[in-house]
Amino acid sequence: MTSTTTGLPDRYRPIDQAAPDEQTATGVIRSWRARDRVLNRDVALRVHTPGGPAAREWINRALTAGGLATPALAMVYDAAEGTGGDGPGGAAYVVNEWLEGATLRERLASDGPLPEREARALVRRLAEGVAEAHRVGLAVGGLTPDHVVLRPGGLAGLLSVPAATGTATGDIAALGELLELALTGRTSTADRPPAIDSPDLAALVRRARSTDPANRLSSVATMVTLLATERPRTGPQDAVRPDAPEDSGWLRRLRDRRDLDDASDATSSRFDDEDGRPHRLGRGLPPVPGTAERSGSRWPAPEEDQDLDWESTFSAEAEAEADDGPYPAAEDEPGTGRSARRRLAMIGLPLLALALVAGFALWFGKNVIDVASSVDEPVRSTPAAGAPAAPAPPAEPEQPATTPGQVTAATLFNPFGDGEPENDDDVPRTYDGDPATGWSTVTYRGSAAFGNLKPGVGVLYDLGTPQELTGVRVATTTPGASVEVRTGEAGTGELDDFPVAATGTLGGADDLAFDAPVTTRWVLVFVTGLAPADDGFRADLTEVVPLTAG
Repeated sequence: MTSTTTGLPDRYRPIDQAAPDEQTATGVIRSWRARDRVLNRDVALRVHTPGGPAAREWINRALTAGGLATPALAMVYDAAEGTGGDGPGGAAYVVNEWLEGATLRERLASDGPLPEREARALVRRLAEGVAEAHRVGLAVGGLTPDHVVLRPGGLAGLLSVPAATGTATGDIAALGELLELALTGRTSTADRPPAIDSPDLAALVRRARSTDPANRLSSVATMVTLLATERPRTGPQDAVRPDAPEDSGWLRRLRDRRDLDDASDATSSRFDDEDGRPHRLGRGLPPVPGTAERSGSRWPAPEEDQDLDWESTFSAEAEAEADDGPYPAAEDEPGTGRSARRRLAMIGLPLLALALVAGFALWFGKNVIDVASSVDEPVRSTPAAGAPAAPAPPAEPEQPATTPGQVTAATLFNPFGDGEPENDDDVPRTYDGDPATGWSTVTYRGSAAFGNLKPGVGVLYDLGTPQELTGVRVATTTPGASVEVRTGEAGTGELDDFPVAATGTLGGADDLAFDAPVTTRWVLVFVTGLAPADDGFRADLTEVVPLTAG
């Protein structure tokens, strides 16, 4: 399908219609996939008929959106309101970033509803972008399944930004409808409630679409928070035990052991021994941890998870002492020997501490004081006869010599790109021996982090054969750009397949040294941050030289 709209700049050539027509109070907006002939890239071209004053509010909203930089909303590249009428200049237009991927409606038609986790992540990412727009006073509008694009890598974005009109409450309600549609494949009505399995998501949809100010969501930021907090699911046992979500094996064993202790105390709490003194079974003074035997003692082993009933233990001791004074509970239990071990601990521990202090004092006097006294001795200008010469200080280790290596080939490494070229043909200039030539990224707007569109882009160098490298020399004309030097075993793969060997911020000509020599054939110089440019942010590599050992 080809556009017959007149009044558009020759720079943009419409190719195919990208979404259904949008009827507005001031006219009709048609969305096209178009080609930017100047920058040689695809864009989303939206045309409002008629132009002129009828489209002025829409154009003003687009200019406000032009200051946003979020991957959830397509960037605004250009906007003009035209002059109205049917002749040249008779249509207003907004040029957006083109987002590759399938629309939400296409995804639902082909594969059905999304899994809960995927639907939650999709709407949360969209809500984050809408919240950023609300922060600058812009209600986005146009949040429909025909405009929501599921991008590669799990990302999502809104293709048409902004709609002709919009309100903050309308954006919240539209996000709720998108969440329900993603989960069920349809939207509910007044007589058909949401058929969502997750109770918290069903409640979130109802609050997002509610018209009652007391019940509806107050902001999109609140929706982002609720979508980011996933409630734990409960199982059959959780209905019987309310504390099950926090339960674990050690807590269950502790509770069972405590129940047994309570039952034991109820049946054998107290009796009088031969002397008529009260005696409690298993309620002696708590021994020193690690000295009591496990048999016949209520003190838990260090590796066991027990509830130490300190209050009841010491209250039992206080009660017995109030009756007849201290009683040797441990001695009245035959075979335990706890009293002897307790006395041994009381005597042995102070002796051990004293021995440690004495040992430390001896060491301190022998080493520290001797060294201090030797420093105070006068330095002799001439060594005594027959005295051995002082040993020479150890020589500092020599840094390994480096030799510039050779690069046989290089390719652009851009796994996070949108499919558009990024000066690919200039890559060979980064190792041609001429620092006056090089390769540069395209210019990004809004952020030095590639406009928040991707984590980076780089150049992958082939050395021809495996070589032992100690670093890489990188020259640039954009000081301030940051890079990672990575090495790999193959010339293909994901970014994680190339371990990081060195990082740095470029200053002009820098040697990025490795912590240890690396034998490799493939070297990836990956740009992670851009430097300010006249109209945005960019980075370049003018000469890259591998440094070999030897």
